[in-house]
Amino acid sequence: MVSEFKDKYQLVIIGAGPAGLGAALAAEERGVKDILLLERDYFLGGILPQCIHNGFGLDYFGEELTGPEYAHRFIDRIPESTVQVMDETMVLDITPDKEITALNRHQGVQKIEAKAVLLAMGCRERTREAIKIPGDRTAGVLTAGTAQRYINIEGYLPGRKVIVLGSGDIGLIMARRMTLEGAEVDSVLEIMPYSSGLVRNKVQCLDDFDIPLKLNHTLTRIEGDKRVERVVVSRVNDDLEPVPGSEQTVECDTVLLAVGLIPENELTKQMGIELDPVTGGAVVNEQRETEINGVFACGNVLQVHDLVDYVTEESEIAARAVSEYLSRRRKKRRKKIKLTAGEQITYVVPHRIDYVYQDKDKKTLKLFLRSSVPVEEAELKVVDDRGQELISSRKKIVTPGEMETIILPLQFLDEDIEELTVSVTKASQGAD
Repeated sequence: MVSEFKDKYQLVIIGAGPAGLGAALAAEERGVKDILLLERDYFLGGILPQCIHNGFGLDYFGEELTGPEYAHRFIDRIPESTVQVMDETMVLDITPDKEITALNRHQGVQKIEAKAVLLAMGCRERTREAIKIPGDRTAGVLTAGTAQRYINIEGYLPGRKVIVLGSGDIGLIMARRMTLEGAEVDSVLEIMPYSSGLVRNKVQCLDDFDIPLKLNHTLTRIEGDKRVERVVVSRVNDDLEPVPGSEQTVECDTVLLAVGLIPENELTKQMGIELDPVTGGAVVNEQRETEINGVFACGNVLQVHDLVDYVTEESEIAARAVSEYLSRRRKKRRKKIKLTAGEQITYVVPHRIDYVYQDKDKKTLKLFLRSSVPVEEAELKVVDDRGQELISSRKKIVTPGEMETIILPLQFLDEDIEELTVSVTKASQGAD
């Protein structure tokens, strides 16, 4: 908790997961004073403390860490910084004027004024209700993240005979985790014709443990009295609809749902900020600034990331932007540049480019994107509104389950460009 509560800060960050922690420390390094970090839980680090598997930090730190180890690379620096932390604090409201209403058991209801606000609330899991699985209302139906917390934090095994719906990373990881704890995992079901998680997780969590992955399959019914007793599994057609006659009954006592993550944007909506219907996060410029000046967003509240390393990178982009905003070191472009998702791309972040960069250190802009389908021997392209290709890169394969990036040299962005389109196609033979 903060040692002495104030009602005015230069920067208030909502959420002390990897995005909020990284942004707070990076902002302080760039000269931002009076930083307050608000966290609703009683510990810092967001979801990372329950992610005891390794694989974190390879991009950012150049070494393999567990989730708690990664989190503590930042948590351990907080006491040495000037960043103030207020945990067990729920933010109730943020106005467009950046006045925050928060509540905790120590100070009660409090009003906090900020010159800049950074939204870093993370994301949550979709539930059974969100995907409308029919059947009995029984115990034993859990999101994969809840099961992970039960095992890794609370020390409980939530089931003995398990089926997993969804091949996102947390579903793959928990299929392995349940197996390691002695449970029997029947299979992982995926409604799409491809896995939605990282390739390395599919190999390490399913293939290495002989856990079947059934593509183009879903749950069509959950049955049981007080607890799950069986489920009905069906194959789906090209329209993702269950195929009559393909039903199979599987005996189990636990269903783990790994059917996608949703950015936690209730506060963002209350502020009236526009949301991207694809990402579920705010529409932002290259500085991760929303349509409200001085209100920024980064991490999983903006777009769901595969790697926490990318979350940290994005938090540093936002921290730099906050510093430039507070010090008034920004020059707007004469024409904003719209970034558009083109062929076989579902979204691009940022959504637009608003500023001119004269800083010699700022020579490139990283675009984050996802493909809509798997493409082998792929070529990612950025084309301007005059049809000129600005940059391209080759990849052996791109899949919807893995975020892609493109480094765009800012020297290509002259004042007449108003739109850039990002697309992915199969590379032509003999292309460089």
